[in-house]
Amino acid sequence: MRRAERGFTLIELMLAITVLALMMMVAWSVISGTVLTRKNLQERQEREHEIRVATAVMVRDLTSAYLSSNEDQTMNERRTLFIGKSDSEVDELRFSTLAHRVLWADANESEQTIVSYAAEEDQEDGRMTNLVRREQRRPSNESASQERAELDVLLRDISRVKFEYYDWRAKEWKETWNSTQGDGDRGRVPGRIRITIELENGEGADVSKYVTQVRPMMQEELKFFTN
Repeated sequence: MRRAERGFTLIELMLAITVLALMMMVAWSVISGTVLTRKNLQERQEREHEIRVATAVMVRDLTSAYLSSNEDQTMNERRTLFIGKSDSEVDELRFSTLAHRVLWADANESEQTIVSYAAEEDQEDGRMTNLVRREQRRPSNESASQERAELDVLLRDISRVKFEYYDWRAKEWKETWNSTQGDGDRGRVPGRIRITIELENGEGADVSKYVTQVRPMMQEELKFFTN
């Protein structure tokens, strides 16, 4: 006589469902952790790429910084200058450079331009501060606020940007520089510029610091002599 097959009891069924649920929780935890890690890694790589591009632009601009004596030295607004101000968390820097790229044939412009870096509130999120690059293609002796310029966001959501200037005569670092004033900086570009950028990694997270240095090719003003 065949023995009747034994069926699952309610306790065994509940135990099997519990084990299955635990296995699904473990699998979901592994998958979600992998997805989150990949997302964070991708965001970090994009952020570091943004920083590399921004520093490359600043290095290109500052390497070609220059001054010229071929203008009226009594003007309040110069066409060639190098002025760095230490201003709260984000320093301001404005200088003449030969780094402008002429993109169109027969364009009425040259490599000469004036570039400035400054902080600006983000237009979409007022809590965010961006580092903005301002370029005047054809500088004149008008006030900087009245000159037409192109604006580009170099870095989004910055915490601190500091520019430091090495005085090769005094052999010391300075927090400010002004080539238009009648002091030791007049008619000179710093021997080196140190750029320090600090960015927050997230709410309550540590701050990442990036430091680079630039050496301008021309550190004394160009002098033109006529007979």
